[in-house]
Amino acid sequence: MLYIYLVNDSICERMKKIIEIFEKNNGYSRMKELREAGIQTRDIAKAVKEKTIEKVRPGLYKLIEFSWDEHGSFADVCNSNKNAVICLLSAASYYELTTFNPSEVYVAVPNNTDKFVLRYPPTRVYYFADSYYDHGIETLNTKSGIIKIYNREKTIGDLFRYINKLGEDVVVESLKEYLKKRKEMNISKLLEYADICGVKKKMEPMIKAILS
Repeated sequence: MLYIYLVNDSICERMKKIIEIFEKNNGYSRMKELREAGIQTRDIAKAVKEKTIEKVRPGLYKLIEFSWDEHGSFADVCNSNKNAVICLLSAASYYELTTFNPSEVYVAVPNNTDKFVLRYPPTRVYYFADSYYDHGIETLNTKSGIIKIYNREKTIGDLFRYINKLGEDVVVESLKEYLKKRKEMNISKLLEYADICGVKKKMEPMIKAILS
Protein backbone atom coordinates (compact mmCIF):
# COMPACT_ATOMS: atom_id res chain seq x y z
CA MET A 1 0.00 0.00 0.00
CA LEU A 2 2.83 2.38 0.87
CA TYR A 3 4.40 1.67 -2.53
CA ILE A 4 1.15 2.67 -4.30
CA TYR A 5 1.04 5.95 -2.36
CA LEU A 6 4.66 6.69 -3.26
CA VAL A 7 4.01 5.98 -6.95
CA ASN A 8 0.91 8.18 -6.96
CA ASP A 9 2.78 11.01 -5.22
CA SER A 10 5.56 10.75 -7.80
CA ILE A 11 3.06 10.93 -10.68
CA CYS A 12 1.33 13.96 -9.11
CA GLU A 13 4.66 15.75 -8.74
CA ARG A 14 5.54 15.10 -12.38
CA MET A 15 2.12 16.37 -13.53
CA LYS A 16 2.54 19.44 -11.34
CA LYS A 17 5.94 20.10 -12.93
CA ILE A 18 4.42 19.77 -16.42
CA ILE A 19 1.70 22.30 -15.59
CA GLU A 20 4.27 24.75 -14.17
CA ILE A 21 6.27 24.59 -17.42
CA PHE A 22 3.17 25.41 -19.47
CA GLU A 23 2.11 28.25 -17.18
CA LYS A 24 5.53 29.87 -17.53
CA ASN A 25 5.18 29.71 -21.34
CA ASN A 26 1.74 31.34 -21.62
CA GLY A 27 0.00 27.97 -21.77
CA TYR A 28 2.22 26.41 -24.46
CA SER A 29 5.26 24.17 -24.56
CA ARG A 30 7.19 22.29 -27.20
CA MET A 31 8.26 18.68 -26.86
CA LYS A 32 11.90 19.80 -26.92
CA GLU A 33 11.35 22.14 -23.96
CA LEU A 34 9.57 19.44 -21.96
CA ARG A 35 12.35 16.94 -22.55
CA GLU A 36 15.01 19.49 -21.63
CA ALA A 37 13.13 19.98 -18.35
CA GLY A 38 13.41 16.26 -17.66
CA ILE A 39 9.82 15.32 -18.54
CA GLN A 40 9.51 11.78 -19.89
CA THR A 41 7.57 10.99 -23.06
CA ARG A 42 5.26 8.65 -21.10
CA ASP A 43 4.32 11.52 -18.76
CA ILE A 44 3.49 13.77 -21.73
CA ALA A 45 1.31 10.99 -23.20
CA LYS A 46 -0.40 10.56 -19.82
CA ALA A 47 -1.08 14.30 -19.57
CA VAL A 48 -2.67 14.22 -23.04
CA LYS A 49 -4.77 11.15 -22.17
CA GLU A 50 -6.01 12.80 -18.96
CA LYS A 51 -6.81 16.00 -20.92
CA THR A 52 -4.38 18.10 -18.91
CA ILE A 53 -2.65 19.18 -22.12
CA GLU A 54 -3.62 19.02 -25.79
CA LYS A 55 -1.55 18.53 -28.93
CA VAL A 56 -1.81 21.54 -31.25
CA ARG A 57 0.52 20.05 -33.85
CA PRO A 58 3.42 17.55 -33.76
CA GLY A 59 5.89 18.80 -31.18
CA LEU A 60 3.64 21.56 -29.78
CA TYR A 61 1.18 21.29 -26.87
CA LYS A 62 -1.15 23.63 -24.99
CA LEU A 63 -2.46 23.57 -21.43
CA ILE A 64 -6.23 23.01 -21.54
CA GLU A 65 -7.14 24.74 -18.28
CA PHE A 66 -5.53 28.10 -18.93
CA SER A 67 -6.91 31.63 -18.99
CA TRP A 68 -7.26 31.75 -22.78
CA ASP A 69 -8.92 34.83 -24.26
CA GLU A 70 -11.17 34.99 -27.32
CA HIS A 71 -8.17 35.04 -29.64
CA GLY A 72 -6.74 31.72 -28.48
CA SER A 73 -7.00 30.19 -31.96
CA PHE A 74 -4.83 33.01 -33.37
CA ALA A 75 -2.20 32.30 -30.72
CA ASP A 76 -2.36 28.57 -31.54
CA VAL A 77 -1.50 29.30 -35.15
CA CYS A 78 1.21 31.86 -34.39
CA ASN A 79 2.82 29.54 -31.85
CA SER A 80 2.83 26.73 -34.39
CA ASN A 81 4.88 28.69 -36.91
CA LYS A 82 7.02 31.70 -35.99
CA ASN A 83 6.41 33.24 -39.44
CA ALA A 84 2.61 32.97 -39.31
CA VAL A 85 0.75 36.28 -39.56
CA ILE A 86 -3.04 36.57 -39.13
CA CYS A 87 -4.40 38.03 -42.36
CA LEU A 88 -7.35 38.65 -44.69
CA LEU A 89 -10.78 37.71 -43.27
CA SER A 90 -9.44 36.77 -39.82
CA ALA A 91 -7.67 40.11 -39.49
CA ALA A 92 -10.72 41.96 -40.84
CA SER A 93 -12.90 40.20 -38.27
CA TYR A 94 -10.45 41.06 -35.47
CA TYR A 95 -10.57 44.75 -36.41
CA GLU A 96 -14.39 44.60 -36.69
CA LEU A 97 -14.26 45.56 -40.35
CA THR A 98 -16.65 42.79 -41.35
CA THR A 99 -19.64 40.97 -39.91
CA PHE A 100 -18.36 37.78 -41.54
CA ASN A 101 -17.04 35.31 -38.96
CA PRO A 102 -14.62 32.94 -40.73
CA SER A 103 -14.70 29.28 -39.69
CA GLU A 104 -10.96 29.03 -40.40
CA VAL A 105 -8.01 31.09 -39.27
CA TYR A 106 -6.59 32.93 -42.30
CA VAL A 107 -2.82 33.12 -42.00
CA ALA A 108 0.06 34.26 -44.22
CA VAL A 109 3.55 32.80 -44.34
CA PRO A 110 6.47 33.52 -46.69
CA ASN A 111 6.53 31.79 -50.07
CA ASN A 112 9.50 29.57 -49.18
CA THR A 113 7.81 28.15 -46.04
CA ASP A 114 7.43 24.38 -45.85
CA LYS A 115 3.89 23.06 -46.16
CA PHE A 116 2.04 24.37 -43.12
CA VAL A 117 -0.82 22.23 -41.85
CA LEU A 118 -2.62 22.31 -38.50
CA ARG A 119 -5.11 19.73 -37.29
CA TYR A 120 -6.59 22.32 -34.95
CA PRO A 121 -7.65 25.07 -35.26
CA PRO A 122 -8.84 24.83 -38.90
CA THR A 123 -6.45 27.01 -40.86
CA ARG A 124 -6.33 28.46 -44.35
CA VAL A 125 -2.75 29.24 -45.30
CA TYR A 126 -1.69 31.83 -47.90
CA TYR A 127 1.87 31.90 -49.18
CA PHE A 128 2.87 35.55 -49.69
CA ALA A 129 5.81 36.76 -51.76
CA ASP A 130 8.27 38.76 -49.63
CA SER A 131 7.13 42.01 -51.25
CA TYR A 132 3.67 41.40 -49.74
CA TYR A 133 4.56 39.43 -46.61
CA ASP A 134 7.08 41.82 -45.02
CA HIS A 135 4.90 44.94 -44.70
CA GLY A 136 2.42 46.00 -42.03
CA ILE A 137 3.02 43.29 -39.41
CA GLU A 138 2.01 44.18 -35.87
CA THR A 139 2.58 42.18 -32.68
CA LEU A 140 -0.15 41.79 -30.06
CA ASN A 141 0.52 40.56 -26.54
CA THR A 142 -2.67 38.77 -25.45
CA LYS A 143 -3.57 36.48 -22.56
CA SER A 144 -3.33 33.59 -25.01
CA GLY A 145 0.19 34.53 -26.12
CA ILE A 146 1.94 36.58 -28.78
CA ILE A 147 -0.02 37.13 -32.00
CA LYS A 148 1.32 38.59 -35.25
CA ILE A 149 -1.30 40.26 -37.41
CA TYR A 150 -1.35 42.67 -40.33
CA ASN A 151 -2.51 46.20 -39.54
CA ARG A 152 -5.85 47.53 -40.78
CA GLU A 153 -4.52 49.19 -43.89
CA LYS A 154 -2.45 46.20 -45.02
CA THR A 155 -5.42 43.92 -44.32
CA ILE A 156 -7.63 45.94 -46.67
CA GLY A 157 -4.90 45.96 -49.30
CA ASP A 158 -4.66 42.17 -49.10
CA LEU A 159 -8.44 41.81 -49.26
CA PHE A 160 -8.43 43.73 -52.54
CA ARG A 161 -5.62 41.50 -53.85
CA TYR A 162 -7.84 38.47 -53.23
CA ILE A 163 -11.16 40.10 -54.10
CA ASN A 164 -11.95 37.52 -56.80
CA LYS A 165 -11.50 34.63 -54.36
CA LEU A 166 -13.06 36.21 -51.27
CA GLY A 167 -15.95 38.02 -52.94
CA GLU A 168 -16.52 41.70 -53.56
CA ASP A 169 -19.18 42.06 -50.83
CA VAL A 170 -16.92 41.31 -47.88
CA VAL A 171 -14.03 43.35 -49.33
CA VAL A 172 -16.14 46.46 -49.97
CA GLU A 173 -17.81 46.04 -46.55
CA SER A 174 -14.36 46.09 -44.89
CA LEU A 175 -13.34 49.23 -46.75
CA LYS A 176 -16.61 50.99 -45.84
CA GLU A 177 -16.25 50.06 -42.17
CA TYR A 178 -12.68 51.34 -42.14
CA LEU A 179 -13.76 54.66 -43.65
CA LYS A 180 -16.60 55.01 -41.12
CA LYS A 181 -14.10 55.19 -38.26
CA ARG A 182 -13.01 58.75 -38.91
CA LYS A 183 -10.77 58.99 -35.83
CA GLU A 184 -8.86 55.84 -36.78
CA MET A 185 -8.75 56.00 -40.56
CA ASN A 186 -5.64 57.25 -42.34
CA ILE A 187 -6.21 57.67 -46.07
CA SER A 188 -2.57 58.30 -46.95
CA LYS A 189 -1.53 55.18 -45.04
CA LEU A 190 -4.33 53.20 -46.66
CA LEU A 191 -3.21 54.26 -50.14
CA GLU A 192 0.42 53.54 -49.24
CA TYR A 193 -0.46 49.91 -48.47
CA ALA A 194 -2.77 49.75 -51.47
CA ASP A 195 0.24 50.68 -53.59
CA ILE A 196 2.40 48.02 -51.88
CA CYS A 197 -0.32 45.45 -52.60
CA GLY A 198 -0.65 46.62 -56.21
CA VAL A 199 -4.33 47.56 -55.85
CA LYS A 200 -4.18 51.37 -55.60
CA LYS A 201 -5.84 51.94 -58.99
CA LYS A 202 -8.68 49.63 -58.00
CA MET A 203 -9.14 50.95 -54.46
CA GLU A 204 -8.75 54.71 -54.94
CA PRO A 205 -11.97 55.26 -56.97
CA MET A 206 -13.95 53.25 -54.40
CA ILE A 207 -12.59 55.39 -51.57
CA LYS A 208 -13.63 58.57 -53.39
CA ALA A 209 -17.08 57.16 -54.15
CA ILE A 210 -17.69 56.09 -50.54
CA LEU A 211 -16.51 59.39 -49.05
CA SER A 212 -18.34 61.60 -51.56
